[in-house]
Amino acid sequence: MSNVPPTPAPIPMGLRGAVDLSSLVNRPPTDAPVHAHPGADDQPDAATMTLDSVIVDVTDASFQDVLQLSMTVPVIVDLWAEWCGPCKQLSPVLEKITREYAGRIVLAKVDVDTNPQLAQAFQAQSIPTVAAVVGGRPLGLFVGALPEAEVRDVFEQVLQVAEQQGVSGRIDVTNAAGADDTADAEAVEPEPEPLPPHHQEAYDAIERGDFAAAIAEYKTAILQDPHDQMAVAGLAQVSLLDRLDGRTADELRAAAADAPEDVQAQMGVADLDISGGHVEDAFSRLLEVFPTVFGEDRDALRARLVEYFELVGGDDARVVAARRRLTMLLY
Repeated sequence: MSNVPPTPAPIPMGLRGAVDLSSLVNRPPTDAPVHAHPGADDQPDAATMTLDSVIVDVTDASFQDVLQLSMTVPVIVDLWAEWCGPCKQLSPVLEKITREYAGRIVLAKVDVDTNPQLAQAFQAQSIPTVAAVVGGRPLGLFVGALPEAEVRDVFEQVLQVAEQQGVSGRIDVTNAAGADDTADAEAVEPEPEPLPPHHQEAYDAIERGDFAAAIAEYKTAILQDPHDQMAVAGLAQVSLLDRLDGRTADELRAAAADAPEDVQAQMGVADLDISGGHVEDAFSRLLEVFPTVFGEDRDALRARLVEYFELVGGDDARVVAARRRLTMLLY
């Protein structure tokens, strides 16, 4: 975009920039933009802009507005899904910290289930994925739920980059609902309930990247209480992260294309699809392979599908349809 400085400032080593938003830049005007009110001339001021809130929901269609907004303040992008356990731990932290910055940062929330183009553009191989847009320039930040202190460090790095880019404006929040956004976060967000011990141990293990330890903790929790649905969902989520750890999308898709009858290869791509919010693609891939295999391969496919059902949620219409189809294939 023409407002981006011709010689960008260096990016701190903790931030990466391998994000392609070209497919979302030149969209026609949307009927559902970010609600900005820049003034009488309809052009955002270099220093201030008025929004209804510093936390906004963004879609594939309205992301052009985020690019424009990022010329005034840095925008943190939270890619999440309703079925994602770590998302429910991270998103409140992102919202709390955003409010504390009192208009110096905006948080754009993207539901990957309903906005697949943004999930693809930000290369969200698993969620939560957090990125930023500064002066129209996208930056990848981190994947997974980090501790609050580390998230604060990332926000500070983003602000440093923004200042170097000349993006140091502020958002004014004027409506009654939005006024809480710039209040002290402790007055807005109640303290979360403490996690059960094995859940906390699993969460801590995920934060340090020890997926095997997290899996063991969730399995222990399930042994102690087979009806612990939080542990069942957490086990499914961390098992997915463990399987995808260190593998690339190109690698997984190439393996599946080269060996269409290889059940493990097909499950690898299904993992990739489910982590990126392409739920129906993941279900269809495994259900199409299911009638062609028997024995251990069939058992593995069934177990993987059941795991996906836990991730997405039993009440989801896509799960209901896939479960019905699986039942027909079984009997």
